[in-house]
This record gives sequence, structure tokens and C-alpha cells, in this order.
Amino acid sequence: MTEEWLYIDTGHQSASFNMAFDETLLNWVCQERLKPILRFYGWRPAALSLGYFQKIKDRINVDTTKNHGFDIVRRPTGGLAVLHDNELTYSVIISESHPTMPSSVTQAYKILSQGLLKGYQTLNISAKLAQPEKPLGKSGTAVCFEEPSWYELIIDGLKAAGSAQTRQKGVILQHGSIPLDLDDNVLFELFVYPNEKVREQARKAFKDKAVTINQILDTPVSLERVKTAFKKGFEDGLDIMLIPYEPDKELLEEARQLAKEKYENLDYTFSR
Repeated sequence: MTEEWLYIDTGHQSASFNMAFDETLLNWVCQERLKPILRFYGWRPAALSLGYFQKIKDRINVDTTKNHGFDIVRRPTGGLAVLHDNELTYSVIISESHPTMPSSVTQAYKILSQGLLKGYQTLNISAKLAQPEKPLGKSGTAVCFEEPSWYELIIDGLKAAGSAQTRQKGVILQHGSIPLDLDDNVLFELFVYPNEKVREQARKAFKDKAVTINQILDTPVSLERVKTAFKKGFEDGLDIMLIPYEPDKELLEEARQLAKEKYENLDYTFSR
């Protein structure tokens, strides 16, 4: 019998609320108040999210990021910086003790990424799961989409989706970015480079490292079409049935309070 998971689309929200909502879902799954859940969301305004351990000094151009009108937020998950703009963002929250979840982080990535793989296939995009030949994090880049991690999605060798994972309180939170379009000129303004020549070299090289959905398809697709494709992709890839979930007032208030106390806290964001 196909297992039922919860599904919620929270639409476009602030960066602080988005991260707080994911963490609140993690807490509620820990308390066994929720089944495994898939969430789709977007960002308004666009935002640069930083990995939990990522350094800012001499890496992120904070002033330029703010001048573009982008929020800056620190994720509860690891990895490198991601610019969230014209994309579909997903999160999966599931207990570590769930019978389909292996203890290995990379193997859990492999299983959960089947939903992403099937989503791309639903859009008639031939993607596959990355299996890096070189050690991760050795390139020195601060940009997430410059190097794929284990079992992230690649298309013709180019990174197409970035994901990050944390395990807390016996629960797995995996979330990630599925870009429809990406302005690499703006992206590379947000990072610190020794000089403009090095920045331009990195930007040009990026075209051979990453790709978006609308760069692949002959006809651009809407966000709603992408949501439909990846919702079906997760159902098919994980052999689940997604049941719409409407969060109650208690969960929403908990998320808003966490956003205010933690994710809008400048010390948390900038002093790690």
C-alpha cells in the first residue's frame, strides 16, 4: 500500500520565515505531530542563503547583496551560498527512524533525490544523480552551484539542483533549490574576489558548471508547471501519495516566533 505523506505549498515568503518554517516542521515531526512532509516554497524578496558553517568575511559581499534588495539568511543546513530567486524550493522532513531512510547521509540523499530525478523526467529533461570523482569543498568557491555534491541532480554534467541536509532530534531535513532561471551576472556580484578579472573568469567558467530548467527546454515553463511536475516526481520517485496539509495557527505562530528570535537575529546570521 502506498504510504501517505503530507504536502504543503507555502508560496513566496521572507527568508527568515522560510528557514523558520522548515525548522518548525522538523520540530513537529520530532514530536510525532506530523507525518513525513514535502513542502514547496519561494522567496520574496529574493535572498542569499548561507550554509550553517559558511564564513562571510572575505567571501560574501554583504553591501552589494543588500543593494540588490536581497535578504541574507543562514540555513540550518550546511553547504555553500545559494541565490534564491526564480526557482522552486523544496523541503522534505522525515524521521531518521522511518523504514525507508538509511543511516548514511549520502544514501538518504540518493533516496530523496529520486523525487527530483522523476520531476525533471516529468518535464522531459534527462537528468541523473551526481557521483563526484573529486573530494567536495576543495574548489575554494563560496557558490553552491559551482560544484555538485553526492546525488545532486546534473544534466549533461552540469549542476541543475542544489540540496542540503541536516539531522536534528532524530529527524532529517533536506531542502534545496531548483532554478528555473539564474542571472549569473548578478550572482557573481554577491561574492568577494581578489579583483574583477578573477570575478569575470569565475563567471564565465560558471556556464560550464550549472544549468537551469529554462536553459534546457525549448519553451520556457511556468513555476506552476514546475510545481506540478515535481509534485508528481516525488510521488513517483518515493512511491508515496501526497495529502494536502493546512498548517494550524499554533504551527504558524511557532514559525513566526522562531523567525524573529533566530533567523532575523544578526548575530546568528553574521557572527558564526
